[in-house]
Amino acid sequence: MSRIIEKVTELARPIVEEEGCSLWDVEYVREAGSRYLRVYIDRPGGVDISDCERISRRLDPILDEADPIPESYVFEVGSAGIERELKRPSDFDAFLGSEVEVRLYQPVDGQKAFVGKLVSHDGDGVTEIDVKGKRYRFSKQQTAQVRLHATI
Repeated sequence: MSRIIEKVTELARPIVEEEGCSLWDVEYVREAGSRYLRVYIDRPGGVDISDCERISRRLDPILDEADPIPESYVFEVGSAGIERELKRPSDFDAFLGSEVEVRLYQPVDGQKAFVGKLVSHDGDGVTEIDVKGKRYRFSKQQTAQVRLHATI
């Protein structure tokens, strides 16, 4: 984890928890020539815009004072979302049995995306899913992304 993400996580977590939410993720990325700092939050029953606004208003001056990022950036607080990315072992543990989409770097059986039930995930990053009765195991090196899959 980068030093910036670690520092922002340390600053954000108490504020997010005081507001009755949990901190799902922090990302610092470059998109379309700009830098973005995004804080993703979650809450049982879902997050609404007022949660994001309250946390953003409380966290913004703290980030300004701590100044963990030397260059300018766009700051956003948002919901982890219904199709949230699973990154940490605890994320996978929380959603065992859920429908996920696994995206791969290289095709397996002619495809780079698989949707199925999350069966397991181990400490080495091996993800196992069940796709209509067929089991697939993907190593961390094969896997570009794993996210919840919403069937709407």
